Amino acid sequence: MISLLVALGGGLGAVTRFVVDAEIGRRVTRWGIPLGTVVVNVTGSFLLGLIVGWWTYHAGDPGLKAALGTGFMGGYTTFSTACVEAARLGRAGRGWALLVHAGGTVVLGVAAAALGFWLGSLL
Repeated sequence: MISLLVALGGGLGAVTRFVVDAEIGRRVTRWGIPLGTVVVNVTGSFLLGLIVGWWTYHAGDPGLKAALGTGFMGGYTTFSTACVEAARLGRAGRGWALLVHAGGTVVLGVAAAALGFWLGSLL
């Protein structure tokens, strides 16, 4: 049953990622970096930090933890796409955009995860 919940969560996370990325891409076109992927990964890092922070200090259903953390958040975040986009920026000779995109994703993602973990531990 847990495997089914993880798979369902993964599918829902992937659909959510698609919608968020498409909306941001449609609304923000002038910065020259794939901002939708950055937003997805930073918000995903925050939410996963929140989930892990809460479950670290509270008891809860391990199936729900797997469905949310591994399933939904695994489907929602997309670090492989971020790597492909960074490679494309590099191959196009857009060094500053590559640095902002890749560096920003890592720095903001780690900070968001830490903030989420801290907030989750307080809830």
